[in-house]
This record gives sequence, structure tokens and C-alpha cells, in this order.
Amino acid sequence: MYSQLQDPAPYPGIAGFIGVYFRIQPDDSAFEGIYVRPKVGRVNNQQYRNHAVQYISYPNAKFDMLRKSDPGKYEGSAPVALKEWITMRIEVNGDFAEMYINNAKYSTFVVDKMLGKHKIGGVGLYVDIGTIGYFKDLKITKRAFDPTKNKEVKVDDI
Repeated sequence: MYSQLQDPAPYPGIAGFIGVYFRIQPDDSAFEGIYVRPKVGRVNNQQYRNHAVQYISYPNAKFDMLRKSDPGKYEGSAPVALKEWITMRIEVNGDFAEMYINNAKYSTFVVDKMLGKHKIGGVGLYVDIGTIGYFKDLKITKRAFDPTKNKEVKVDDI
């Protein structure tokens, strides 16, 4: 993913929001997502850095509600910045999700209890108002546990 800010900005406070939504319902009534705010990923203020990545569950758990109800639980820091390519991998397993940035060996962000009611749905790309965003090399892999091999394997019939 790559994001930059529109100039002039349509409103103050834009941060280059870009990410992936998943479990999108056919009528767009519900989805979950993880996105980054590259503008604050490397600033010299830890409080702002702690808002560089965000999980949401629409419609009942938007970022502002989660920030009030569970401060710090659904947000975190990530080594991201504007005007650079960011590799983001999201692994979802039931109610648990991990996000990896720039091919890191260990996850950058963990959601230990996702809040959506749906376990299946579509996948979408997210770019916020005021952001110019680009994506490339998107891959979606469905995995299943194979008890005969005692490990997860790719499923070809997505």
C-alpha cells in the first residue's frame, strides 16, 4: 500500500488512512477492518504513534467508540509513513487477527477479540477522504486445518 495526502487537504487532520476491510456483508451493513494512519507512524510523539494502526467493526464498534470504551486495545503503533510502500499482511482466525508490517517476523498488531458478528464476507480496500492511495500485489489466501497433516493448508476453492 502507498498513501499520500491530498493537497490542498479537504479538511484539517487528514492522516493518510489506508487499509483492508474484510467480512463485508453483501448489503454493506457490516464489516471489520484494519487500517493504518501513516502520517503518525514515525512522529516524535508516542501518544500519536499509538494511533498508527486501528481495528474497527462496523456498524457497532467504530474507532471513536473503541477509543473511549477500550483505550489502547484496538489501536497501536506501526512503523509506517506517508509516501512509501508498506507491505501489510493480515491473518484472521476466528475472533483473532494479527497484522504484520513490512514482512516482519512477528506481528505488529494483535486483535485478540474481534467484535463482528459475521465470520465470512467480502474483502475490500480502504482509502479515506483526503488520501490518495495505491495498492499492488493483493493476495487472499483461505486456509483450513488438515488433521492428517496436523497443520494449516491453503484451500484452493475461495
